[in-house]
Amino acid sequence: MLSTDKLKNKEVINIGDGRSIGFVSDIEVNLSTGTIDGIVIPGPRSFFTLKNSRENDIVIKWDKIRTVGEDVILVELQTY
Repeated sequence: MLSTDKLKNKEVINIGDGRSIGFVSDIEVNLSTGTIDGIVIPGPRSFFTLKNSRENDIVIKWDKIRTVGEDVILVELQTY
């Protein structure tokens, strides 16, 4: 079983283009079913963005995750 603590701070890599998306900062949990809906990667912050603002965060749904490794999480996202 994978604990939520082990998901945090893992690097997230898109297998579509090999780019790093960032590091997991949080998870989304469905309280009704008790399942993880997705992972949250902090979006870019600027000088004018509030420290706790989450509007730029990236949420990757659980069905896009392909592999959770020791150090990284591989996801399959559409590349542009």
